[in-house]
Amino acid sequence: MTQDIGITSLGGYIPRLRLQRKSVAAAHQWLAPNLMGKAKGERSLANWDEDALTMAVEASRDALGRDDDRSHIDAIYFASTTMPFSDRLNAGMVAAALTLESGIQSADIASTQRAGTTALIQALNAVGAGTAKNALVAAGEHRRTRAASTQEMDFGDAGAALTVGAEKLIAKFVGSHTETVDFVDHFRGEGEEFDYNWEERWIRDEGFSKIVPKAIAAVLEKTGVSADGIDHFVMPCTFPRLPATLAKKSGIDPDKVRDNLALNCGEAGAAHGLVMLVHALQDAKPGEKILVLQFGQGCDALIFETTDLIGTMSEKRGITGSLAQGRQEDNYMKLLVFNELVEWEQGMRAEQDNKTALTTLYRNEDMIMGLVGGKCTKTGTVQFPRSRISVNPNDHTVDTQEPYKFAEKEAKILSWSADFLSFSKAPPNHYGMVTFEEGGRIMMSFTDVIPGTVDSGMDVDLAFRIHSKDSRRGFTRYFWKAVPRVSAQASATAQAAE
Repeated sequence: MTQDIGITSLGGYIPRLRLQRKSVAAAHQWLAPNLMGKAKGERSLANWDEDALTMAVEASRDALGRDDDRSHIDAIYFASTTMPFSDRLNAGMVAAALTLESGIQSADIASTQRAGTTALIQALNAVGAGTAKNALVAAGEHRRTRAASTQEMDFGDAGAALTVGAEKLIAKFVGSHTETVDFVDHFRGEGEEFDYNWEERWIRDEGFSKIVPKAIAAVLEKTGVSADGIDHFVMPCTFPRLPATLAKKSGIDPDKVRDNLALNCGEAGAAHGLVMLVHALQDAKPGEKILVLQFGQGCDALIFETTDLIGTMSEKRGITGSLAQGRQEDNYMKLLVFNELVEWEQGMRAEQDNKTALTTLYRNEDMIMGLVGGKCTKTGTVQFPRSRISVNPNDHTVDTQEPYKFAEKEAKILSWSADFLSFSKAPPNHYGMVTFEEGGRIMMSFTDVIPGTVDSGMDVDLAFRIHSKDSRRGFTRYFWKAVPRVSAQASATAQAAE
């Protein structure tokens, strides 16, 4: 008897900033008045220190929970078409940030909008074949677009993560089918900054309308699932009515088509199939079947059936929780500055050589990437950074420290400062001392701050973010930052308004 495999946990992340499309359309009305037709709703906007990798890390942390022990994960697949490095294992960086074991399998899946679903299929195949027991699939997307393009309006930034295994399934894998067709709806050549897009009618009529139904028919035949047995139809698509049309054409009730999150997130490229799948899982009831499709040089089609354990995911932030944490943004210039689409005066304080010492990074990787400090086995003193000598003022023990992970610990702001003098892409620059409930303190930068709401004693979460970029060499440096909790900032804002 074949063992059931499937999804064991879920996680999602959408940046807090939600750029109002009307602000974008208004900025371009003199040049491209046609964009006013897309001015409804909002799109997610990654902060300047976020990218595909950091969003994948945040979604993965949501999926894995706050448990420090992640030794059960033995494979990781990272999917994106906007990875920060072309020749460096990005999945390895995600693994380092999550403090996964070094003996895991790892792979980057890229170069197609199907990367997210393809990574999920690879993980399911690995678990099914027994070459992995618990695999993590993480996806993130942060695409740059030309100003006044329809993509600027349609796209959004997001990440999603799923764990795959054979025990405690929240959704059983029923089957999959892939159509591989070199249909070019868009492309981005080596060294190019932006996608080159083909004509929309061609993409709709010759691409989606012919390739997707073929994939649906094949997966239904393979699995023996009837079209009327599908409860959730997941298909990322920027053509508003096309998913319902294709569902109906395939015999599936158009009412089963899932919201593509166009009005409150935007289309997150290779990650969007998994983003929508996570969203569907958060709404699904036990025993429901979910059909997931992702178009891109062909089409991936997967079917899952939820189990009674789907209710155990109610505490996950996922996509539902991320959508609820959004903050309205009306300043279109932030999109241009954060995505380096406009040259702006950064001042002399930005004039520095950010060359990274790769030897130092390697020797201290767990501290820099995983925020791992030390805990003295004799006195219990917790400290960051870890060192041979304990900082305990009454007992400077030597070589008694064991690794101690800070990233998932409860923390508060002890002291803070905000200034316009030091360089920041989102001034004023906030930073301060963060103290941890179980001991230890770290001087950190703050991010996702609402100016005027920060105060000592405020609860913060920690987030893996871009620290700085070495533009001369094309190297991105990462570290952890403190993020004031949404509830705390909202409370401070309300008090200031009274």
